[in-house]
This record gives sequence, structure tokens and C-alpha cells, in this order.
Amino acid sequence: MTKIKTMLCAVFTLMLVNLSTSALSDSGNFAGPYVGFQLLGLGAEFDGQSNSEAGTSGAEEDHVPVGAAVATVGIEAGYVIPMGSMFALDLGGQMLSGEAKIDHRNSTNDKSAGNVAMTMDDHYTYYIAPTIVLSDTSSIYVKAGVTQADVNITGDVEAVPNLHGQMWAIGTRTVLPSGIFIRTEAGYTEYNSIGTRGKGGGTAGQDLIDTKTTFTAEPTIVHGNVSIGFRF
Repeated sequence: MTKIKTMLCAVFTLMLVNLSTSALSDSGNFAGPYVGFQLLGLGAEFDGQSNSEAGTSGAEEDHVPVGAAVATVGIEAGYVIPMGSMFALDLGGQMLSGEAKIDHRNSTNDKSAGNVAMTMDDHYTYYIAPTIVLSDTSSIYVKAGVTQADVNITGDVEAVPNLHGQMWAIGTRTVLPSGIFIRTEAGYTEYNSIGTRGKGGGTAGQDLIDTKTTFTAEPTIVHGNVSIGFRF
């Protein structure tokens, strides 16, 4: 992921260097509040692991990499502040309605006891996006934000707190004279690790998970989206 962040910064720097050859532009055409609706493709990956230890019988470890791609929708709202004729600062937030899930099942039997499911959904992001204005109607930006996602977990395990992470993206925005804008964007979000352990409160032989059994996962979300909205 460090390579991706480096690439985003390099692309933005290259655009900055090329400003000397750009046509005169006006960041005021992008200024003001806006709302938009998003159509996204999300790719989710969990690097998951379980560790089980019962007395002196040893330990069992299962690695569970899981990937999923889903289409979802979102809404965004923000405010663009002009910073000279060729620069602007975009401050905003977005909410995505999308679900990603990891199922851990006992490795000896897909229908065995001790199954755990972790689901993350309802992603909220607050972002800042330094923007270079290329012309009166087009711009390019890099975006950094903080993200929160709800986590639901099923099974005989302890509850986990909501996820928090960092989002990075690069995109373009085109604003028409009518105020309608189109935004295209690609980026990713790295979340903090999820961790839980068995409660030992289930029915023996059915859904009991020993308190020495732990489950962890490190979620990453990659996204690509198109937004259509209106600048007021």
C-alpha cells in the first residue's frame, strides 16, 4: 500500500509541474457547497487468522484470506474553497452502503461447531482533497480521509468495536456551467485490525468456542467510483 500512496503523490506532483504549460483557469468555478450521488465498485480483502489452544494439546492455526467485489451506492457532500486561480481545497464527507464479510469455519468440517462471521458495512469517510484546476471546467485532486465502518459479528465470541481506517484516492472532477459535476475516482482504505476471542458460553458440541480461541482480520477496501452531483 505504501507504493500506491507514493504513486498517487507522484502523479499529483507531475500535474503540479505541468501547470506552467496549462491554460489559464479559474478555481472560482468549482467553489461552494455541493452534493453528489455515487456508484461504486468495492473490492474487499480480509487477511484473517484464527488461533486455537486447549490446555497442553497444542495449537492450531488457520489463515483465511478472503476477497470479494461488490457494487454499491453512496452519497457525498462538501465545500470547495478557492486557493488562487489554479488551486482549491475540497472538504467533505461521504457515506457508502456496502457490505463485506468473512466467514471462519472449522477446518475439519464446513458445518462444524465454532463458526464465526464478521461483517463490515456503512462506511463513513471525512476527507480533504487538495485540487489542481486544469481549466474552467476540469480539475484533478488527491484525497486523504479518515473512515469508520460498522462491524457485526456472529458466533460464540466477544463483540468488537467499529473499524477505523485511512483512505487515499486520486480523481478528476468536471463542472458544467449549469453547476452539474461529474467526478471519477480510484483509491483504497486500510482499516485497523479486528480481534476477538471465544466466550465459552455456547452449548457444548454445538456452538461453543473456547476462551483460548482468538480470531483476527485486517480488512482493506479498494474502490472505484463515478459521482454525479450539483454545485450550488
